[in-house]
Amino acid sequence: MEETRNRPRIVVMGGGTGLSVMLRGLKEKPLDITAIVTVADDGGSSGILRSELQMPPPGDIRNVLTALADVEPSLSEMLKYRFHQGSGLAGHSLGNLILAAMTDITGDFVAGVRELSRVLAVRGRVLPAANQAVLLKAEMADGTIVEGESNIPKVGKRIKRVFIEPHDVRALPEAVQALKEADAILIGPGSLYTSIMPNLLVPELAEAVLNSQAVKLFVCNVMTQPGETDNYTVGDHLDAIQEHIGHQLFDYIIVNDGEIPPQVQDKYAEKGARAVHLDLEEVKSRGYQVIADSLVLFRTYLRHDADKLSHHIYQLVENWMLRKR
Repeated sequence: MEETRNRPRIVVMGGGTGLSVMLRGLKEKPLDITAIVTVADDGGSSGILRSELQMPPPGDIRNVLTALADVEPSLSEMLKYRFHQGSGLAGHSLGNLILAAMTDITGDFVAGVRELSRVLAVRGRVLPAANQAVLLKAEMADGTIVEGESNIPKVGKRIKRVFIEPHDVRALPEAVQALKEADAILIGPGSLYTSIMPNLLVPELAEAVLNSQAVKLFVCNVMTQPGETDNYTVGDHLDAIQEHIGHQLFDYIIVNDGEIPPQVQDKYAEKGARAVHLDLEEVKSRGYQVIADSLVLFRTYLRHDADKLSHHIYQLVENWMLRKR
């Protein structure tokens, strides 16, 4: 317990696959990790459980729990397993169903997450941004309003802004407290408007981040996302966050500057995605400090190299702590 208390306290905010990949690397570092996860998901298995059981969506939480779990790989695979057959079962992941069951058993989603974290020997804490689901909406550049996190990227229009309902949703108190006590706050990687923004649109979370004296880091996505960040540069990602929050948040920006093989670029181009351009001088001119490195791995999909990324994050946090002493 004493060793854990002496570790730098890092709060990671986001959702989606990118967050889970990064956390697999971070959990191997001597850090006290708290992950604050979006509750705006409304698609697939999460959307069904959210609607039918009136609970926050479990999918992003389940991904983060699995990433931070200290269990056999076979158990992690089992939690990710998605049923392909069965009336009512098809499309659901086993981990989502277990979280729904734990919510029912404990009578509370947060308590269910806490209990499953204990069972899975999670290295750190996993907290939903709020103890209720929120509805994400987007105003597009042409003035139309699109409802639902899963629908926003599908309309093929440029996003002007996103907002949540209820707009005054109360943040989970434990999440606010974790931000107040943090030595470092890390945002991204993940879908800019549908995974990152929903957390920052919870008023108490945004206020806690703004008021924190922690070092604040942003990990930019490697590729643009069709229907969400088409043709965005690194600077465009930062502009979008600043426009929504009203302030420049970050001290350091971590970006990939490694070459992506042409055949991989071609594969993503077929889906409308391209490498996020690093407009380095523009970003640096605004006062951000940039850490650029070759941070990608390609297997079936292009992902951040969790080991290299977590190394850079840990070095930044450690150096920040040394300067504070």
